[in-house]
Amino acid sequence: MAVFTYSALDQNGNKREGSIDAVNMDVAIAALQRRGLIISQIDEQAAQGTGLSKNVSFLNRVKNSDVVMLSRQITTLFEAQVSALRAFRLLAAEARTPVLGAKLTEIANDIQSGAGISAALSKHPDMFSPFYVNMVRAGEESGKLDETFSFLADYLDRNYEITTKARNALIYPAFILTTFIVVMGLMLTLVIPNLAEMLTGVGQTIPIYTKVVIGLSSFLRNYIILILLLLGAGAIFIYRYSKTAKGIETLSRARLEMPVIGGIYEKIYLSRISDNLSTMLKSGIQILRGIEITASVVEDATYERILKAAAEDVKGGMPVSDAFRKYPEMPGIVVAMMKIGEETGNMGQILETMARFYRREVNNAVDTMVDLIEPIMIVGLAVGVAVLLASVLIPIYNIASAF
Repeated sequence: MAVFTYSALDQNGNKREGSIDAVNMDVAIAALQRRGLIISQIDEQAAQGTGLSKNVSFLNRVKNSDVVMLSRQITTLFEAQVSALRAFRLLAAEARTPVLGAKLTEIANDIQSGAGISAALSKHPDMFSPFYVNMVRAGEESGKLDETFSFLADYLDRNYEITTKARNALIYPAFILTTFIVVMGLMLTLVIPNLAEMLTGVGQTIPIYTKVVIGLSSFLRNYIILILLLLGAGAIFIYRYSKTAKGIETLSRARLEMPVIGGIYEKIYLSRISDNLSTMLKSGIQILRGIEITASVVEDATYERILKAAAEDVKGGMPVSDAFRKYPEMPGIVVAMMKIGEETGNMGQILETMARFYRREVNNAVDTMVDLIEPIMIVGLAVGVAVLLASVLIPIYNIASAF
């Protein structure tokens, strides 16, 4: 973001001077012209700031919610017969963040240079996925860009909602589990050792469950540094392994095979696949190309492998339903519905029905999981702390009773 000082004349011929923040001079000029000013001079000054956003990569990201809002704004502008160049210039000037404004300005500059909208968007893969770009390309070819961006906004909204709900459902259990580990760790390393000294100093017989707790406490106190080093090394190993092709596939399989959570992930990916294919088919993209694009945006190694293999089979002349039938990860109901879609020539509508079905399944599964996990984990935390305290307090009570 830069600061521009300007001199201009308003509609009454009065001289106006001031400054304006903008990502570049073109955006600054466009913003001033919208105010009805005739610019006589404009100069750029260095923008003041900490520079933190230049060094922290996550501050330079464009959020999914911004892309959803952007798609809806483009739809509105196109419906109002605003040209693509003018639309992106306007959106760049009114962008919520400097990063978004800079990207939109680059897109507008590319369009002004003669590039198509899809080609301009494809230069920003961190913001626009291959699915998004190909949908826009199909809209350009069909002359229905306003409908295409409306489809995209609806799709991104659905995808964002279902992914966010599933992610947020895991936050509370993770918080409870972290609290449990911290509480147990503090008690075993700070409280239990002091009580253990008192119990062993009396000389009376200590119950076996109390000996187990004391032994665990002693182990943690003596080897806490080693345990932390092993956990750190394990975390680094898993992180690096997760970046390899084999690691990505292994973690994908492990995620899908987890009890309860694995089923939710499976439904999320099936919903995403159905929704992607349905949206692209309705926009005129062929099913083979749709499968190939979906493979690149499904964000799961297992289903990416399945989609790529299915695309090769379809390319060789195999029906879509038969191409997916070979994989147990694709439920029978999905394959059967695809078969019906092939026979009726209404594959897009069938896939849309499947997408709605799996979205409902995800919502129901997440709600059920949250309803069950919350009381289970709270009870588990209470029982763990109670057992720990009882293993120490009962011997102390026995000692006190002996006197």
